[in-house]
Amino acid sequence: MSLYWRIFLLNAAVLVVAVLLLFGPVTVSTPVLFGEAIVLVAGLVAMLVLNAVLLRIGLAPLGRLSRAMATVDLLKPGVRPQVTGQGEIAELTGTFNTMLDRLEAERATSSGRVLSALEDERQRIAQELHDEVGQTLTAVLLQIKHAADRIPEPVRADLHQAQETTRASLDEIRRIARRLRPGVLEELGLHSALRSLAAEFTTSRLSVSAHITPGLPALDAATELVLYRVAQEGLTNAARHSGATRVEVYLRPVPGGGTSLLVRDNGRGLGGAPEGAGIRGMRERVLLIDAELLVGAGPGGGTDVCLNVTADQHGGTSS
Repeated sequence: MSLYWRIFLLNAAVLVVAVLLLFGPVTVSTPVLFGEAIVLVAGLVAMLVLNAVLLRIGLAPLGRLSRAMATVDLLKPGVRPQVTGQGEIAELTGTFNTMLDRLEAERATSSGRVLSALEDERQRIAQELHDEVGQTLTAVLLQIKHAADRIPEPVRADLHQAQETTRASLDEIRRIARRLRPGVLEELGLHSALRSLAAEFTTSRLSVSAHITPGLPALDAATELVLYRVAQEGLTNAARHSGATRVEVYLRPVPGGGTSLLVRDNGRGLGGAPEGAGIRGMRERVLLIDAELLVGAGPGGGTDVCLNVTADQHGGTSS
């Protein structure tokens, strides 16, 4: 039955009750007596309440659909309002779910193109930093060293300081290039890349350790890149925003042939803060391999970033 006919019949039922009261034993005098006024008011209130209850029942599915539309997030796929009943509201809910399926598929496709272009651009910038800026700084470093060997002692100390500053800048350029283009991931595989990432983020104030369970199933190149980038972003957030002193990175198998990546810190946690660009960027990447990303509080405080990859995304060669 359509929504129009349901509302019509609900109101018709209330009006029929009102007409039946007119033919009942209750009569109204002129002027209206106090007792008769009470009966009329009570009947009116009863009809209004009955009409409100019936309308609430009839329009409840539409309210649930409206709340689902207001809270849907394409970065958290799979959440759908339940199709209940029959008629126009059920058809509208089904159409909305179909639209969400199409939007999620289109978003995943467009995000894949954007992230692929982003990785290509990162690789180009890393190559230019290594070949152009890195080589230029290396030449400057050699020129400073050559000049320092020829000038008098009072000025030599200043040149040595400039030499150390240039060397530190060269090391920073190389570190940025490594982050932009994870060459160790391509050359040595995911296991070595995660260990290298942990060593890179380890400082005097932050201890980072990688725990990799032996015998992990093989992953394809796209999945390995997503796992690496999620670990990198999780470590970056922990180092910059959490105030953590210790971060643990776990890569381990899960029942059913899947793989799980967990980045756990002992920082202050997310609290009630909304998800920032870093976490949403991770969700964008995870959609490309149809995996699951969970970000929340850890068992002892801090933040847990957990990426679960099912067996469907496995393939390629072992790291």
